Amino acid sequence: MSSAAHEPVLQEVAADVFAYLQPEGGWCVSNAGLIASGGSTALIDTAATEARAQRLRQKVLADGRPAPFALVNTHSHGDHTFGNFLFPEATVIAHANARDEMDRAGLHLTELWPDVAWGGVEVRLPAVTYRDRLTLHVGEVTAELLHFGPSHTANDTVVWIPERKVLFTGDIVMSGFTPFVPLGSVSGSLKVIQQLRELGATTVVTGHGPVAGPEVLDVTEEYLRWVWQLAADGIAAGQPPLTVAREADLGRFAELGEPERLVANLHRAYAEQRTPEAAFDFDVLLKEMGIIFGEMMEYHGGPLTCCA
Repeated sequence: MSSAAHEPVLQEVAADVFAYLQPEGGWCVSNAGLIASGGSTALIDTAATEARAQRLRQKVLADGRPAPFALVNTHSHGDHTFGNFLFPEATVIAHANARDEMDRAGLHLTELWPDVAWGGVEVRLPAVTYRDRLTLHVGEVTAELLHFGPSHTANDTVVWIPERKVLFTGDIVMSGFTPFVPLGSVSGSLKVIQQLRELGATTVVTGHGPVAGPEVLDVTEEYLRWVWQLAADGIAAGQPPLTVAREADLGRFAELGEPERLVANLHRAYAEQRTPEAAFDFDVLLKEMGIIFGEMMEYHGGPLTCCA
């Protein structure tokens, strides 16, 4: 594929609403969103590296658009938040737990891929937080920031634009890529996906991959139900997650990118089924990710490729 095919694009998905797409969408190559109406702009997520965030800023400011007055982080992970510092004009908004996790995690993501050219990224924490929902007015466009519960993480925000029927899911849903919930919840994701379906979106901008329709929710749900059953069978057989992942037939899910995430998802499903009432401890999960990351590399057969 030519280098031009990997260039980010700002795609208008509805009047005044844009998806910022970064092909191919794999590890740390995430999407963002832009609302531009009535002389105002708001941004949904940033990017992992300084260079990628600078390209995003250039796209946002193109055609005379003003700098965003608001920047919504859909969750705490660095590939969606590290570029916050390049938008000093914007008030950063996120779920209260996202702010806490961003503060605790710091630049941990850079340690997983030390060879990536991260640039001078820094953690800029949200200045405004909410718990359940928050309404953001951008010119003539109304955006609803909604938190439905643990899913990709414990702090996910979706941005719902009802007048345009456009939904920005963050990483709760990924288009063409394997879901990833080791720092969230398998069972929680299944509940949240049903709530997202009830919104009635016709256009879904996911955290990674191309713009999709509501059918992308179905793929995610089917995958996570499959993972849940694999975990139940693995627990009954006394097999560890890595063994279950290696023996599993991916079937139709083999088409999804980053299949090694199955190992991490099984770890989370095992934990939820073994101790359903266990309290969510982000610090413990963050430490465990080092071990899980190593198992994903074993499954993959080598280092995981990050093109950020």
